[in-house]
Amino acid sequence: MTPKQLFNGMTLAFGAYAFFSISDAFSKLLAGRLDPFEVAFSGGVFGFLILPFLKQPGESYIDIVRPKLWGMWILRAACVFVATAASVEAFMLLPMPEALSLMFLMPLFVTILSVVLLKEKVTFWAWLAVLLGFVGVLIVLRPGFRALHFGHLCALVAAFANAGSVIAYRLADHEKTRLSLFGSSLIGPLVGNGVLMALHASWPASFVDWVYLFGYGFLAALGQLLMMMATALAPANRVALPQYSQMIWGVVLSYIVFKQPLDSWTFVGITVLMFSGVLNWIRQRIRYERMAMRERKARKAAAEAANRTAAASVIIKGAPGKPLRN
Repeated sequence: MTPKQLFNGMTLAFGAYAFFSISDAFSKLLAGRLDPFEVAFSGGVFGFLILPFLKQPGESYIDIVRPKLWGMWILRAACVFVATAASVEAFMLLPMPEALSLMFLMPLFVTILSVVLLKEKVTFWAWLAVLLGFVGVLIVLRPGFRALHFGHLCALVAAFANAGSVIAYRLADHEKTRLSLFGSSLIGPLVGNGVLMALHASWPASFVDWVYLFGYGFLAALGQLLMMMATALAPANRVALPQYSQMIWGVVLSYIVFKQPLDSWTFVGITVLMFSGVLNWIRQRIRYERMAMRERKARKAAAEAANRTAAASVIIKGAPGKPLRN
């Protein structure tokens, strides 16, 4: 990976998270106008726009619903469906920074599920990072001092469902077709939200509603495309860091678009939450640097051993033979 590739990957990731944040703002603008499940369904529809960019030579669009591991495909589809429906409802009911702070509990849930289901070993620093994130969320919400309602529950459910989809992706590491991997995250919201919106769906009443609906779905799909491009250029631990820029977008959009100012304690909680993310990124960077150093040392040792072997063979071949006796 060259510095230019890293810069391009990080830039694409920042763009992806910006599109995700603005997409969430469009869903919030639709609060009270359209059913949340209908909004989430539209996001699945617009997801088809990025399929041509995912399809590789030799793949077929039928691979979307033709996975090798059906169990993991269904689990991912269910998790993405729950996450999209719950997140749309959360953004409609809560200020954006408040909803995002709860959704940033996903790393904590991923860590717990990794230990329970995948039997992975988690270091002290990883636990410290996720616990700091949890403390930041508690400062933002201040349970006992503020009333919690259905929107907070939806944001919490979205975080847990997103963590479940991450675990499902890890369990499906033998699924090589990208269309199949993406298909579960496309079909899940379409089917699940399509069924739930059937009794409450309504036609958008104005052109503005259509613009908001298109903005939500198209920007979410575009963000997914940019994120896939970013992960192709830069390591996952580097691409994950710009995720916390979503909180900055959330604060700015709350002030400018929704006229929802934040109190001082909310800023403190957001600061702690973002610090936990930076700590987690530093921990992962140190880990990967150590792994890279070990790999470089191993390659250097192997090269030196090969050189010694080659030199020894040259000496043996070039040594004068003993004269034959009559």
